[in-house]
Amino acid sequence: MKVLVVDDELMIREVIKEYCLAENYEVYEAVDGNDALTKLSNNTFDVMILDIMMPKMDGFTLLKSLDSSLRVPTIVLSARGEEYDKLLGFDLGIDDYLTKPFSPKELIARIKALTNRTSNNINAYKLGSLEVNFSSHYIKIDNNIINVTPKEFEILSYLIKNKEIAISREQLLSSVWGYDFFGDDRTVDTHIKMLRNSLGKYRDHIKTVRGIGYRFVENENE
Repeated sequence: MKVLVVDDELMIREVIKEYCLAENYEVYEAVDGNDALTKLSNNTFDVMILDIMMPKMDGFTLLKSLDSSLRVPTIVLSARGEEYDKLLGFDLGIDDYLTKPFSPKELIARIKALTNRTSNNINAYKLGSLEVNFSSHYIKIDNNIINVTPKEFEILSYLIKNKEIAISREQLLSSVWGYDFFGDDRTVDTHIKMLRNSLGKYRDHIKTVRGIGYRFVENENE
C-alpha cells in the first residue's frame, strides 16, 4: 500500500514513516501542498495523510485544487481541532480527521479502517481471467459467465473484499445469511465446496484455514 504523508514538520513525517514501514507500507513524503500536488500528479496512492497548516500551499487549498482524477482517501492530521476546521475538511471530501498531538498506533488503525472501507466499495475485481462484478452480480472466467447461486456469489464477494484475511464460518453465516439464520458450520462448508467446483482453475484461491474458516488469496501457492 502506498501512503503519501504531507506535512512540513520533518519529525512528524519521520514518526509516521516509521510506523507505516513497520506495516510494510510504501511511504512518500511531501513538505507542502505544492509538493503534494506534484506527487499526486505523478503517482497513484492508496491514502494521503494531510496536515493543514503548511507554507506555500496549505492543506485546505490543496484539497480545493484537486480534481476527481487526483483525489485519494484522505486523513487530515492537524493541530487545528476546532469544529469549523473539521467540518470544512469533511465538506472538502476528506475521510477522517485526527488532531495533534496524536497516537501513531491510532493513526495506523485509522489508515487500516479507511482502506478497508474504500476497498469494500470497489465495483469489480480481476485476477487473471477471473472477473467478479459486484454491482452487476456476475462471475466470468475466460470471458465465460460462471453460474453460481446467489449465496455462493455473496460468499465469494465477501471473501474477496476481505482477501488475505482469515474469515470464520460464523462471520460468513452472519454476513451472508444474516444474524437470524439458524444454521451451522456445515452450511458454509457445503456452499464453499460448490463454489470451488464452479471456480474451476481458480478453486485453490479459496484456502481452508484450519480451526477458523476460509481465506481468499491472490497467490494460490500460499
